[in-house]
Amino acid sequence: MKILVTVKRVVDYNVKIRVKADGSGVELANVKMSMNPFDEISVEEALRLKEAGKASEVVVVSIGPGKAEETLRTALAVAKIVKGVAEAEQPGLIIVGKQAIDDDSNQTGQMLSALLGWAQGTFASKVEIGDGKVNVTREVDGGLQTVELKLPAVVTTDLRLNEPRYASLPNIMKAKKKPLDKKTPADFGVDTSPRLKVLKTEEPSGRKAGVKVKTVAELVEKLKTEAGVL
Repeated sequence: MKILVTVKRVVDYNVKIRVKADGSGVELANVKMSMNPFDEISVEEALRLKEAGKASEVVVVSIGPGKAEETLRTALAVAKIVKGVAEAEQPGLIIVGKQAIDDDSNQTGQMLSALLGWAQGTFASKVEIGDGKVNVTREVDGGLQTVELKLPAVVTTDLRLNEPRYASLPNIMKAKKKPLDKKTPADFGVDTSPRLKVLKTEEPSGRKAGVKVKTVAELVEKLKTEAGVL
């Protein structure tokens, strides 16, 4: 079985995000970029499944500008483009990070599943592949839920699925020599023209100091008269 993994190039999680002076977006010039942490988990899980003999090949795809090649070599996924890649590669399982830390949309895996008509298991903390099926343990509000999915399927990864390994220097050097199959959105018949227009980006306002109340009745009164939420 072949496993397809998506990875996205994002601002490194250690970097403090700053808004551009003109409010047109966030500052990306000379900012450290790295692979989305949830996607690192996806890559690690695919490698573990291959090492366990559950998969024969791992294919990693990244959608983005030319600089996304850096991210791809160390492992802005768009669902329609990934669908085209999936149709070309014919994987038995697609593993996607549950969300990217830049926009926190948490939507690519679900959209991809709908476009392909495949089963999906989101927020996975455990993945077990069986004969023509995969059991996914999901992290939900009430605890854990295990679902059985018929392959092919789409799985999105949560933080507790695994701990990604560090790439060794020899393997990093080997990765630099690996050929990349570069495609454009047009190759998959996808129009990437923006559907949304960013009007303005601004820093969040500072948090105001809280107040202490002596009774529940006082709290309820403040929620009604001051906060206006009741």
